[in-house]
Amino acid sequence: MKKLFVIIFLFITFHFNAQNDFLYEKPPVFSECENVEIELLQKCFDNQIFSHVFNTFKVPEIVSNENYKGDVVVLFEVDKDGDFRVIYVDAVYDELKDEAKRVFAELPKIKPGTNNGRPTYKQYSIPIKIPLVNQAVATKDLSKDEDVTLDKELTELENAAKKEYDSVNMKLVPFSNKEYKSQLNIPFTHSYYAKFDRSINLVGTNSHTASKPYMYEDISNYYDFQAEIDTLLKDTKTFAGRKLWNERLVRVEGKDYWFTIDPIFDFEVGKDTEADFSSTYNNTRGINIQGGFGKKFSFYTSFFESQGRFAQYYNQYAESIKAADEVAIIPGRGIAKDFKDNGYDYPVAEAYLSYTPFKFLNVQFGQGKNFIGDGYRSLFISDVATPHPFLKLNTTFWKIKYTSTWMWLRDVRPEVEVDGAYLPKYMATHFLSWNVSKRLNIGLFESVIWTNSNNRGFDVSYLNPIIFFRAIEFETGQDAGNALLGLSGKYKLNDNMNVYGQFIIDEFSTSDVTGGEKSWKNKFGYQLGFKYYNAFKVKNLMLQTEYNRVRPYTYSHNNVVLNYGQSNQSMAHLWGSNFSEFVLIGRYHYKRWFGNAQLVLGTRGLDFDNGTDNYSYGGDIYRDYNERPYDNGVTVGQGNKTTSVFANLQAGYVINPATNLKIFTDITFRDYNPEVQTANAINSNTVWFNIGIRTDLFNWYFDL
Repeated sequence: MKKLFVIIFLFITFHFNAQNDFLYEKPPVFSECENVEIELLQKCFDNQIFSHVFNTFKVPEIVSNENYKGDVVVLFEVDKDGDFRVIYVDAVYDELKDEAKRVFAELPKIKPGTNNGRPTYKQYSIPIKIPLVNQAVATKDLSKDEDVTLDKELTELENAAKKEYDSVNMKLVPFSNKEYKSQLNIPFTHSYYAKFDRSINLVGTNSHTASKPYMYEDISNYYDFQAEIDTLLKDTKTFAGRKLWNERLVRVEGKDYWFTIDPIFDFEVGKDTEADFSSTYNNTRGINIQGGFGKKFSFYTSFFESQGRFAQYYNQYAESIKAADEVAIIPGRGIAKDFKDNGYDYPVAEAYLSYTPFKFLNVQFGQGKNFIGDGYRSLFISDVATPHPFLKLNTTFWKIKYTSTWMWLRDVRPEVEVDGAYLPKYMATHFLSWNVSKRLNIGLFESVIWTNSNNRGFDVSYLNPIIFFRAIEFETGQDAGNALLGLSGKYKLNDNMNVYGQFIIDEFSTSDVTGGEKSWKNKFGYQLGFKYYNAFKVKNLMLQTEYNRVRPYTYSHNNVVLNYGQSNQSMAHLWGSNFSEFVLIGRYHYKRWFGNAQLVLGTRGLDFDNGTDNYSYGGDIYRDYNERPYDNGVTVGQGNKTTSVFANLQAGYVINPATNLKIFTDITFRDYNPEVQTANAINSNTVWFNIGIRTDLFNWYFDL
């Protein structure tokens, strides 16, 4: 009996039942069912199986002699060619198992099931009742519910209620990958988004590509996720093979609900030529659960338990931004504790609820990250900081998409810690994306950060999704908040090329900005980029080049808590400010194979902090901008001028496209040269080799 329960759990998606959703799926079809209405095809299939079993199954003599009563559970599939294959039989007697296999071996070849018109395998389980019972019904009665004997002592309502539990169990249907049409976010990784970036950027589309992560529901209008998965399916017959190569581990779907459960892995080992330890590694185990209820509500949750030791430069940076009383903060992931020799233990949890009450509005609440921009970097909102609570409204109508986001952030520095608790601060953003024409998109951005000054907590003034933040900041006091404005644009040159850019401004003193004296108040940054899809007529090759430049003191504030950061990391570009950067990226995929190449060249101005020169030169957004050495003549790269070269080559193979599990190897070269070495600016020249297997769900940024 225990064995039966285990099998039923593992094969929970294969229950034998009526198919209620025929939008994308059709069950296998017997010749006797070819003229049956499509809504009744599954019931007709069930009927033919039951009839065949009743007419063919011969109860073994030993079973009859012992007056056995029970079930024989048969797990079987109809493959892409329409052939029946028994996967497993669970029964008390071996004779019953052998007889069940014989009966199913005599079933004829039929038309296979289909998904979006393509042949596919279908899996089911059937209980054969012993003694035999004819569970088939006449064809004319297929549309009727199962015959349930009514209790004459109960009312009609009470009799209906007695069927409720069984009706819930029997509503399971073959899994149809509803996530690809759902309100779930597509896990944001630059490499995965590159696969469909061209499709959503074709000339004439009314898509909005800046606010990320995207929802499947939005992108499925331009890119067929199911078709892509189908082209990558491996022809494997075993349960283990399907779960490894093609499917999610646990898949459950009913008439009005579905969910999946998958393990998360990130096992890596490498060698840093500069490090004084033997090897680098990452050991992540986790679980991912996602699903949906009805057509309007989706949910997602994941938990990661990780231990790791990275390249020496990365470890040094992680320790330089550590939280109070902790060892390090792993960039983009979270607070870390000591683990063995020079290692870190860093658990991470992410989750959100997504609800679309009507066509024009989606609401999300959760713990995670967001990104605004068409580039590799963002000067508005980026995903380089650690996950944090957020509430987001996406409103889409006509040629406009309007995104409002509210975030709960933390300042984890020892100097602002209160009674052992990290200091809370809050952030709100508005982003309006307007498709001016079929080629041109313009975006308007504003954000504000405020803290718990005067015990005001989360200021409801900023909760208004259509208000101008700068006006509210002015009314509450200039030191009560830090507001920024931004402008973005994208122009599609043709289906394969587009240019994009961003401009962010963090100061509003017009006389200083236009005075020509390079005032420190000239706090702004800009981005220019270019994407080339199917580059040089090579299908699936994307090339991208990007230039970013941010002036000193941008994103900083005289109230150091009001900087544009979260957990000692920037909420925009990971370098903070006072830098210029050139990025060149190439991405290619062929079937399950992929390759990525990246080159980042940069110049930035760091602080000296050597006891003699303790000025802020504008690169560290966590410092008070009033600690600057001068007011005019401020230039990008001032201070401890540092040049860096970062290059990475990665190649790999997607093991399971449903979960984005991939095996990969990469090599990183990094040369980092400050004019003066300090505690936080260390000359470094390293080559880092790495190999691993990873469930790729988020971006790692090693180009510090």
